[in-house]
Amino acid sequence: MTISRPGLTGNGRIGDSALARRLGGALQGEVLFDRFSRGRYSTDASHYQVEPLGIVVPKSADDVRCAMAIAKDENIPVLPRGGGTSQCGQTVGEALVVDTSKHMNGVLKFDEESCSAWVEPGIVLDQLNAYLKPHGLWFPVDVSTSSRATIGGMTGNNSCGARSIVYGTMRDNVRAVDAILIDGSEMIFGEVSDNAQLANLLPQQSQLVSGLLD
Repeated sequence: MTISRPGLTGNGRIGDSALARRLGGALQGEVLFDRFSRGRYSTDASHYQVEPLGIVVPKSADDVRCAMAIAKDENIPVLPRGGGTSQCGQTVGEALVVDTSKHMNGVLKFDEESCSAWVEPGIVLDQLNAYLKPHGLWFPVDVSTSSRATIGGMTGNNSCGARSIVYGTMRDNVRAVDAILIDGSEMIFGEVSDNAQLANLLPQQSQLVSGLLD
């Protein structure tokens, strides 16, 4: 029996030097298209191994916007990545990997009264809890890889922990997500409390959310 490899959108552009130059000329962060870097990012905590097209390590949200715009123009898939601790292979794929763990890993704002923190996607769970500890708080989704797992990756994975039966999973503890979509649009995904709020969403997002609420 012969097993053929399925065609992918980015197939044939692994290590594409022209794409690397375009990204490098536009981003402030690192652009890693060398074989060694592609090899490192071809694995995570799972047993899967898939070589990416290349990797960008953005320094800011502007870098992410720029990378997404170029990916859209080049018609290539994008794969966000945090600590790579998932055992199900979500962070490997034949795509442009966007690693936010190096530079975009801070606490942007903290409101003790509402027990809310605004964080960048690359912040590690243990780092967040170290920040919260002096305030008598902690983030309760206690994954076993807390020393490496990032909040962005945990959110995308809807991660849970040993105490999730009491405190819930990520969807129960994340109030909103500021997202940059592949088409360049920016959305804030949060609670939709009434029809008036729903009507103010972008038309395509309104249709999507309406279908989920029916």
